Amino acid sequence: MFTGIIEAVGQIQSLQPRGGDVRLYVKTGKLDLADVKLGDSIAVNGVCLTAVELPGDGFWADVSQETIRRTALSSLKSGSRVNLEKALTPSSRLGGHLVSGHVDGVGKVLSLHEDARSWHFRIEAPANLARYIAEKGSITVDGTSLTVNAVSGAVFDLNIVPHTMQETVMGQYQPGSAVNLEVDLIARYLERLLLGDKAAEPAADSALSMAFLAENGYLKS
Repeated sequence: MFTGIIEAVGQIQSLQPRGGDVRLYVKTGKLDLADVKLGDSIAVNGVCLTAVELPGDGFWADVSQETIRRTALSSLKSGSRVNLEKALTPSSRLGGHLVSGHVDGVGKVLSLHEDARSWHFRIEAPANLARYIAEKGSITVDGTSLTVNAVSGAVFDLNIVPHTMQETVMGQYQPGSAVNLEVDLIARYLERLLLGDKAAEPAADSALSMAFLAENGYLKS
């Protein structure tokens, strides 16, 4: 588990094809690796990866085809800057929100502009994630815990303060940039709970819809 508070910005040093998968080396910069051991989890742009080698100034991790398909890690290359966060410990401050490091989908930056000292971003999420995104709710973008300022359909707005722009990779975003998105854990589990017994049915029959909510008394007529 993670908090979504980025600890350092690292850099991809190497990507090596390995039997259909990829092994990548991340140079971790100012991230303190003194308490990291083999097998520990580190979030790279919000993707939970396992450290399989620790050469000293970074770590190697294996990236499966599943992760490549479901995240924006496939767009990384040698030299790419990435957000880094070590896994949560019992003594850590929960400065953001609970983040699993399991990316739900890839979003796209639509626009950005300065707003006083901050920056205003509009990001489009995949359509199937729209129902989990709520105004003033939490969302994780490339591993950064952020508050949704407004939402319209699958498009949501963010206000990014100068500190976040400086200490994460958000300063390099441009219109069209692909970003990893993880929705709030509570929203994901709430959907399953609302389904009740229908959660055990095949996916096509167990989808949460407005009709289902109305039939089961969750909506007022």
